[in-house]
Amino acid sequence: MKIGITFDLRTDSNEDSAEFDKISTIEHIESTLGSLGYETERIGNFKDLLRELNSYNVYSECDMIFNICEGLYGVGREAQVPALLDAHRIPYTFSDPFVLCLTLNKGMTKRIIRDAGLPTAPFTIINKIQDIYDIKLNYPLFVKPNGEGSGIGINGNSKVNNLQELKNVCLLCLPYSLNPLYPLIIEEYLPGREFTVGIIGTGDESVLLGCMEINFNSDEKLYSYNMKTNYEEFITYTLPEEEMSKKVCDLALKSWKLLGCRDAGRIDVRLDENGVPNFIEVNPLAGLNKDTSDLPILAKMNGYSYEFIIENIVNSAKKRIKK
Repeated sequence: MKIGITFDLRTDSNEDSAEFDKISTIEHIESTLGSLGYETERIGNFKDLLRELNSYNVYSECDMIFNICEGLYGVGREAQVPALLDAHRIPYTFSDPFVLCLTLNKGMTKRIIRDAGLPTAPFTIINKIQDIYDIKLNYPLFVKPNGEGSGIGINGNSKVNNLQELKNVCLLCLPYSLNPLYPLIIEEYLPGREFTVGIIGTGDESVLLGCMEINFNSDEKLYSYNMKTNYEEFITYTLPEEEMSKKVCDLALKSWKLLGCRDAGRIDVRLDENGVPNFIEVNPLAGLNKDTSDLPILAKMNGYSYEFIIENIVNSAKKRIKK
């Protein structure tokens, strides 16, 4: 079986490209697929895939696409490659276009979680600075872009304690808040412990890879872009106690199934003031760098190898191939 790999390559360290993948990630995936007996081909990003499709190379050479493209432009950027593959009836890994569009919109995702009766912090969406004067939430609040990942747009000022601080941080986020594609989401701040949960599989066949606690080694208790980039300096990852892990994992697995995510990913969870696990967000295209990404790190801490992750992603996707 031949598997093509689609990806957005990160060529610099700018925050704007934080969700793109290092060449080492592509090499990790490629070598692991090879060790599992698959032939591989690097395709590249959306435009590279489009050229391949127009030349019919993908039709003749690849049986499946291992897709980790994040995209760059628009609210549907993560869905662009899957939508193109769906149109050409080519199987691929990870979630479908609908789920990827939905989960990139944090507010819409939280509405579904909330309406299903699962705990998540009260929130609102603002599209312009004047909207902050209509907010009816309890301080402290937490501000972040509604359509970004990898801690983009989050920093030490993201937690605010009053209206003036809220106004200041929203003004700092004007590149996001003035763009109609990327409004801001404002949530009541969750003061408790933070966790991330790894999941493999789809629907009722989804299983837990385990739970990892994110411990902050500084006064800034926010999993920001800077914290994630320099995690060895600012973060300590640990396994939580069994009872807490069960509660956090239960919420994560219910959320994963509810949202219709596929093959593998992560759910982020934080405790409220009463110690109740709350859904933060989902990452259906979780990073797969063997050494630095949260999913492989937490899997290893829970006894699962990188090879196990890649093998089971492909096995989950294989089940959608029509005979």
